[in-house]
Amino acid sequence: MTRYLPHLVLVTVLLGGCAASVNPISGRRAFNYAWSPAEEIKVGGEANPQIIAQYGLYDDPRLAAYVDSLGQALVRHSHVRRDGVDPAFAAMEFHFQVLDSPVVNAFALPGGYIYVTRGLMAHLENEAQLAVVLGHEIGHVVGRHGSKAMWRQQFGTGALLLGAISGQALLGGNAAENILNMGGTATQLLFLKYGRGAEEESDQLGVEYAALAGYDASQGAAFFRSLKRLSDKAGADLPTLLSSHPDPGNREAYMIERSAALEERGIPQPRVGRETYLPFVEGIVFGQDPRQGYVEAGTFHHPGLAFRFPVPAGFEVASQPTQVVMASESQQALIAMQINDDYARARDAAEAISSQEGVQVVESGMGQAGGLPMQYVVIDAESSDGQALRLRYQFVDHAGMVFQFTGVSLRSAWSTYGPAMTATMAGFREETDPAVLTKQPDRVVLARVEAEQSFSALVAGMPLPNGLDVLSLAILNQVDPAEQLGEGRTYKLIR
Repeated sequence: MTRYLPHLVLVTVLLGGCAASVNPISGRRAFNYAWSPAEEIKVGGEANPQIIAQYGLYDDPRLAAYVDSLGQALVRHSHVRRDGVDPAFAAMEFHFQVLDSPVVNAFALPGGYIYVTRGLMAHLENEAQLAVVLGHEIGHVVGRHGSKAMWRQQFGTGALLLGAISGQALLGGNAAENILNMGGTATQLLFLKYGRGAEEESDQLGVEYAALAGYDASQGAAFFRSLKRLSDKAGADLPTLLSSHPDPGNREAYMIERSAALEERGIPQPRVGRETYLPFVEGIVFGQDPRQGYVEAGTFHHPGLAFRFPVPAGFEVASQPTQVVMASESQQALIAMQINDDYARARDAAEAISSQEGVQVVESGMGQAGGLPMQYVVIDAESSDGQALRLRYQFVDHAGMVFQFTGVSLRSAWSTYGPAMTATMAGFREETDPAVLTKQPDRVVLARVEAEQSFSALVAGMPLPNGLDVLSLAILNQVDPAEQLGEGRTYKLIR
């Protein structure tokens, strides 16, 4: 990784001091925080645009307003809105956002930034479950768990360095996914490394805040149970949410017991909100959204931006709203494609690359890619650990934007990978196929049971999208395939 790869960045997080500050839950001062309360707000505010750029916000203002409204109601019952709290926390604003990702996940950044994905929203069954999930993430912010986790990371190091390319394999691991996540790695470490104690505290607070808002917090148990079913069906160790939020024990039993204990203390929890919640997720995009790009028959298609290009044989593809990354099976080469917002013309972008200090221009030129104006530059450079790299940049003018390809491999491997990179970049075309341009995603639809029957019998013979089976649909509805559903019950289908 070098400064010559502008979108594949070496991230450096400089950590704050270790002055004592207060835990808003206990009210006690402690030294094991990486940041002061004001610094946490600043860190979250600076990281939030990175998260949005990486995942994208889900385009549904009504759903966004609903999630934010519920989140703000829960915050009013949290410790940062109670008497005697540090003024910095009392004034902290919370931001609840829905990310355009099919992954079932929720997470929080220090400073009050909380995210849920559309994948998670689709798998929830009622408002009480959403309240528990949001309450849990509020608990991570209130408990300052990100600041504690970062303090543990930086203790004795002074800085956290992420994202260098090194080792026997140029890219290492699941290359395409790793590169896509590189821009957000620093921020992910703020909340993804919570320990068992932090999870126990957030479970406790999530149940408490939901209950104080009047929700049946025991409903959260069914959702976490469905996550484990998703994990078991996928054959993975844990889905993303459970991986980032390790189970501190018997989470489902704890939520039921804790909810009951709060009710015994005189905190009624009558609200479930199933019929309130489900209309908000009707029509939500389910799974990958083809409008943001998909691979079919060796070609990457992007209906939303009306372009396509061939994918080199043997390269894996990972796509997000802001970029597409293709990595060779050997992990010795990659191609990244994104829109370059810094320049209005391909010519200007190419000239900027050529004029960078410390690079050796091997070749440059102009031409066309599918009839579109194109400029390219091939350069030699060195990585931070001294590896000799060769890079091919190509810039294409299309639809008033500059589309940038960046291909990189070890210089010694260029003869193997360079031709494939060049062919992919030269194969960029405007997409004109109506079948591609009008391709639509699968969505959640609601239906009602007309007569009592098992779930499997209910959906037997129904057309299901590719990759979805009866068990997946049952998990989506938090039921067992053999479970009897009563007449009039609303359930979710995918169409």
